[in-house]
Amino acid sequence: MPHTDQEAQDKASHTKPIQRNSTFNRAVRLRSRGKARGTSEGNPGYPADPLENENSVNEPLTLNLPQSRKHLWRIPIQTDPGAKRTSESSSTPGNGATPEEFPALADSPTTLTEALQMIHPIPADSWRNLIEQIGLLYQEYRDKSTLQEIETRRQQDAEIQGAADGCPSSEEAPEEDEGEEEEPASPPERKALPQICLLSNPHSRFNLWQDLPEIQSSGVLDILQPEEIRLQEAMFELITSEASYYKSLNLLVSHFMENERLKKILHPSEAHILFSNVLDVMAVSERFLLELERRMEENIVISDVCDIVYRYAADHFSVYITYVSNQTYQERTYKQLLQEKAAFRELIAQLELDPKCRGLPLSSFLILPFQRITRLKLLVQNILKRVEERSEREGTALDAHKELELVVKACNEGVRKMSRTEQMISIQKKMEFKIKSVPIISHSRWLLKQGELQQMSGPKTSRTLRTKKLFREIYLFLFNDLLVICRQIPGDKYQVFDSAPRGLLRAEELEDQGQTLANVFILRLLENSDDREATYMLKASSQSEMKRWMTSLAPNRRTKFVSFTSRLLDCPQVQCVHPYVAQQPDELTLELADILNILDKTEDGWIFGERLHDQERGWFPSNMTEEILNPKIRSQNLKECFRVHKMDDPQRSQNKDRRKLGSRNRQ
Repeated sequence: MPHTDQEAQDKASHTKPIQRNSTFNRAVRLRSRGKARGTSEGNPGYPADPLENENSVNEPLTLNLPQSRKHLWRIPIQTDPGAKRTSESSSTPGNGATPEEFPALADSPTTLTEALQMIHPIPADSWRNLIEQIGLLYQEYRDKSTLQEIETRRQQDAEIQGAADGCPSSEEAPEEDEGEEEEPASPPERKALPQICLLSNPHSRFNLWQDLPEIQSSGVLDILQPEEIRLQEAMFELITSEASYYKSLNLLVSHFMENERLKKILHPSEAHILFSNVLDVMAVSERFLLELERRMEENIVISDVCDIVYRYAADHFSVYITYVSNQTYQERTYKQLLQEKAAFRELIAQLELDPKCRGLPLSSFLILPFQRITRLKLLVQNILKRVEERSEREGTALDAHKELELVVKACNEGVRKMSRTEQMISIQKKMEFKIKSVPIISHSRWLLKQGELQQMSGPKTSRTLRTKKLFREIYLFLFNDLLVICRQIPGDKYQVFDSAPRGLLRAEELEDQGQTLANVFILRLLENSDDREATYMLKASSQSEMKRWMTSLAPNRRTKFVSFTSRLLDCPQVQCVHPYVAQQPDELTLELADILNILDKTEDGWIFGERLHDQERGWFPSNMTEEILNPKIRSQNLKECFRVHKMDDPQRSQNKDRRKLGSRNRQ
């Protein structure tokens, strides 16, 4: 072996010479240039800049290294052009040196990441103190964070829109510089929202990653590129928000659930329904947070968190499904206890006044697990948008996001299953069949929409429009696979006189409508209960109600706008600025900062939209949202959505299949 003696010497000393102009040494010099000037004699570990002290150029710098070190991920770095020119012109080996020419460099750190891993571990006590000092409850963090997200989008939209209005060639300029050339034009008037700066607010005790004292003093901000810093912030937010969430869960258990007076008031069965398996949820959150903390303690430059998220989503987050599936019974029990037990109502009001709760009600604590699992998916999406494309970290983030989607979907299905079963039983009891009976209750059936419409009595050519009984009331129950047409009868009952499979329905809007025929549409049953084709002319109470019925009856009907799934690079979009809770099955519940594509809208203030992060569709009032005006922002939202929800590459799928096959063969 040509390097046997050298290797034996290296193992004995555990030191590796680092050349004066190597990548690592230039990074250290950038970080400590202020300290090195004038103190180079007293600090031999950080010699002066070679341009100032030419005699030190040829002196090697030694660094103690461990014998074994696992492979570390690489990050983009900002190079120093001056240092590069010095390296190229100097006879001393630097970046251009190869292991063959200089064997001593073969095992030395070749990336700044490796160097940073060795010199910048974060003390465990320092990190734990940071976690303990987080003063925000999760509800406060979540509300302020989403409001800040809305305000950030507004500023981006206004700046780029203003630059585009003032500069015709703005499309050719980079997006980041567009708002700097000219003073942006005043954006359209929008509803005022409180200006906040959550993470950088010193009183919130909830800092940005780059504001940590350890980060400020380490000098890594001079080395990392802005893209990597944004990625670090996204991963740091996931960790610190989990700490805030765990703090709120702990308060729910210690302050409410374990209160001795409350235990005496509640029956064990009531307490079980009210708090469900929150202890299991908190235990999983604690273990999850500890692993995230250990990852942060390894190095202030976080390597990755999505691998931890993936493992917990796949193996441990099933406790969320159990908890969230109980939500229907939990809400009902909570309302009943408030109404029927005065002692419970008085004690809860007293506990909620405690300063620990920050004025938040018990109900906001009970809904925490469902909010967290949904928010966790969005935080992983935020990380996924910032990692390098086709990198290992992108693959890990995609896997974590996919597992979280499965958990969130199972949670939603659990909630819906509980409420749908009770709803179907109630509807079945109210129906009386004039025709052949149709079984309503089915595990695969649920209600999409119900309501009253007016049916036109006979062809319009046989009657004058002044006839008083031109229209008569009918009542429709639309399920996911069946339409039932009824008439309401005394006793809160419904008499069924026709039905048809949902797949055999066709809806079309009348043209050239007069005042009497306004909001009228035609419903065709290609095959009704009598195995014949039937046509109904139906009148809705408003334009939005007519369009909502037509969208539900014939979901494949073409709408005014095209869905983003058509892969267009632009589509009308809105963002939610006021939360909205769905009142009907065809409506969509909106959370602050949700981005939605507009698929259809009405003149009386309703929008049919598709939410980008989960592709859920539904109607919502337009005054709950505001439009995103700039096409570049809309296009960027769509591109990010495509990336998050893109199918696995064939190569990735093949590799997964091979791994599965290999594991089966080993078994």
